[in-house]
Amino acid sequence: MKQTNVRQFFQQFPDDETCLEHLFNVRFGQGHTCPKCERDAKWYRLKSEQAFSCQWCGHHIHPMVGSIFEKSRTPLQLWFYAIFLFTTTRNGVAAKELQRQLGVTYKTAWRMAGLIREHMAGIDGDGMLSGSVEVDETFVGGHVKGGQGGKGKAVVMGMLERDGELVTEVIPDRKTNTLTKHIVEHVEFGSDVHTDEHGGYRLVKKGYEHKTVNHSKGEYVGALGETTNSIEGFFAQLKRTIAGTHIYVSDKHLWKYAKECEYRFNRRLTPELMLSELLSRFPELDA
Repeated sequence: MKQTNVRQFFQQFPDDETCLEHLFNVRFGQGHTCPKCERDAKWYRLKSEQAFSCQWCGHHIHPMVGSIFEKSRTPLQLWFYAIFLFTTTRNGVAAKELQRQLGVTYKTAWRMAGLIREHMAGIDGDGMLSGSVEVDETFVGGHVKGGQGGKGKAVVMGMLERDGELVTEVIPDRKTNTLTKHIVEHVEFGSDVHTDEHGGYRLVKKGYEHKTVNHSKGEYVGALGETTNSIEGFFAQLKRTIAGTHIYVSDKHLWKYAKECEYRFNRRLTPELMLSELLSRFPELDA
């Protein structure tokens, strides 16, 4: 299955009406039980508003409510196209590029991009990792002149299951309690945890098989296969994305960019499914 191209996208979603109908079908669909009269109903499109009406009691369902499109005055087709752009690029889409492509203001494009990243994060979720898990952290962002040890930078922690899923977290520091807390939250007890020799991981041995690789001695793969090469490869991609596409990302919003890269990484074997997933799954509805 190949990724959707631009021509195919506009054939599938030629106008706002088609997009709204798609949204209704994936979230509710004909036969959906009316929350007011509690009867399985046929739903009719209302011309006066972006809603569908129950055949029995006239109750209205608004497909955009509870999604990233709620209260937006931007045409729904432009939202869908923005999501399409996010799924067809390796290094993300800058708000300035969305502004040019969609013909909206920069403020609108920036808001749309942020909400799409949050949508990606919500769909991806943060499951538990097991087996062999590589754990590392990296500094991202600005730098205070004369500072040492990443002063002035934000810290991104990554946990990658060997040949499996990735979880990222923006953390306040590299202290033992902080690192241990996130490992416990995302890695099943009894798993092999691979880290470098950073002292902040010293408590990992409690509940895990802790394996370390000594980078200070030029070691990247230990005698027993201990390594953090894969998670470091992801960090390199994350930094290329930020430096090459966005130039600068504030600490406040860094988590969204990390989660966007996480989402894309976790679908590295099935990138052709991203568009369909992002246009059919809405965690807000399930909450």
